[in-house]
Amino acid sequence: MALDFSQLGLDNRIINAISELGYRTPTPVQEKVIPELLVTGNDMVCLAQTGTGKTAAFGLPILQKTDTATFITQSLVLAPTRELARQISQDLTNYGRNFQNLKIVPVYGGAGIDAQIRLLKKGAQIIVATPGRIIDLVERGAADLSSVKTLILDEADEMLNMGFKDELDTILESLPADRQTLLFSATLPKEVEKIARTYMKDPRIIQIGARNSGTKNVQHFYFTVHAKDRYSALKRLVDYNPDIYGIIFCRTRQETQEIADSLIKDGYDADSLHGELSQMQRDLVMKRFKEKSLKLLVATDVAARGIDVNNLSHVINYNLPDEIEQYTHRSGRTGRADKSGVSYAIINTKEKHKIKKIEKAAGITFTAARIPNGDEVCERQLAYLIEQIDNTPVSPEIDAFLPAVTEKWASLSKEDIIKKVLSIEFNRFIEYYRYSRELNIPDEKENSQQTLKTEKGFSWIRLNIGSRHNITVRHIIRLMVSCGLGKKGIGKIELRKDQVFVSVAERAAGYLVQELNGSTYRGRKLKAEHVNNV
Repeated sequence: MALDFSQLGLDNRIINAISELGYRTPTPVQEKVIPELLVTGNDMVCLAQTGTGKTAAFGLPILQKTDTATFITQSLVLAPTRELARQISQDLTNYGRNFQNLKIVPVYGGAGIDAQIRLLKKGAQIIVATPGRIIDLVERGAADLSSVKTLILDEADEMLNMGFKDELDTILESLPADRQTLLFSATLPKEVEKIARTYMKDPRIIQIGARNSGTKNVQHFYFTVHAKDRYSALKRLVDYNPDIYGIIFCRTRQETQEIADSLIKDGYDADSLHGELSQMQRDLVMKRFKEKSLKLLVATDVAARGIDVNNLSHVINYNLPDEIEQYTHRSGRTGRADKSGVSYAIINTKEKHKIKKIEKAAGITFTAARIPNGDEVCERQLAYLIEQIDNTPVSPEIDAFLPAVTEKWASLSKEDIIKKVLSIEFNRFIEYYRYSRELNIPDEKENSQQTLKTEKGFSWIRLNIGSRHNITVRHIIRLMVSCGLGKKGIGKIELRKDQVFVSVAERAAGYLVQELNGSTYRGRKLKAEHVNNV
């Protein structure tokens, strides 16, 4: 494994630039791709997930190979959306900040073409483009691709998903035959394979992770509710995760706007991103989201392409996508840069087959989970509020105001003050969830009439903790032992999502229920009961 970028063959201009940007060690895709591209002109297919550092993987070598003594176009980078094209262009500009006379021009639809034509007339060694716009510019004589030495197809699977097959064929057929073609994709559907077979010469295949797979840093959960309860389920999931910073994916522009409007009306820091927004509106939304003044971005799949945010905690599929590959793209927005992430899917009973298809195609495993009830949401919010108060730094200047406050609160007890402070933020959750109803549709497997026999002289007790709360069988054994039960007094353990059944020595069952009921384990208040069947 390379220790740093200097071992990959990059020159000092690039090393210094990326060091200033905070790059320290290459990612796996950069480590494999960069040395190969620096020394060969071979075609390449690279399969790697979003967020693995693909832009630097192809960008640093093409920058190093660029002849800045001339302004003819030597490299063309194609991207599916204007957001991604702009992001790639900005990244390449940052990487190449120490190059003299380097010209990188992004061209894409949804922006004035005249300004782009003026930039191209001044010359550009590297053009970053969306397929439709670059064809338009070539037809107008504004872009000359006759000297292109390197073509990069970034997120090729997404370009095909968006219907750019004809445009890609047109561009690929018009470029010089002796060019180098580099194809980067998160997945490799048949259409992308066909492009590789038709337009590439014996390409080297580099694969980071399993083919068509999701990132290993993401946990996948699905929640089964009635279609009419989707929005209520979404709100509960957001409320149950008070520090959430994520993207909510919807299928259509109209649904995206409606969900965003509803969240904003209900007091959430949210906004929408879809194709009907102007470029200025999109830029403002993305600026607020990257600055975290927005905690929730409601987006369509197309609009979310090019979003470069590494710290997303959650991706929520308000609806599952029609294409399995789209789920891989969505979930890949979290769990980036070696951090963990969570992907939620809100489904109805008719969509369970889609979960199985995604699992099979992407090589991932979903966990069936339940929408938390009102009490659970309030418990979580209260714990979060207490943590915020506990971690709030106290300014020395506050001392000057204490006498007036102390006099005002002289008649209040410490307990009264605590209740009032907590109620400022917490009352709305108590009121909203006071009469909240059950949203979950029972899982068929978990609620089947399954009866497990226990050993002679043993009986079952049930606890309200399960795998969803990161509980394992080992945790349960330790809990039983901590209550004074010997290991021989512990029988079978049936761990489920939201509950666990423990077979214990019959003589100890009553004692254990009394000992455990109302106690706290791993931050959760326990409910214990003696049951006959599991």
